[in-house]
Amino acid sequence: MANLQIKGIDDNLYNQIKQMASQEHRSISQQVLFLVKTYLSRKQIVRKSKPPAKILVELSGSWEDSRSAAEIIDEIKTARKPSTKLKDGF
Repeated sequence: MANLQIKGIDDNLYNQIKQMASQEHRSISQQVLFLVKTYLSRKQIVRKSKPPAKILVELSGSWEDSRSAAEIIDEIKTARKPSTKLKDGF
């Protein structure tokens, strides 16, 4: 198994890692290894997912409708149900 030595860590960062390690009952070394593994696994998931721009392009045209705007508006209006929540006012 390989060893890794990290030099020049900011004191604030080191203290944060030390505090996290203490809270999670790990050594500092175990905590750093846990953080690196977690970061890399999330990065792989992000790489596999599509970027928002690609999703938007794929959605392009999916909302096309052969009905006119007036027909769509009429359908929306007829589907509405009157609310009785405020029939007696506030």
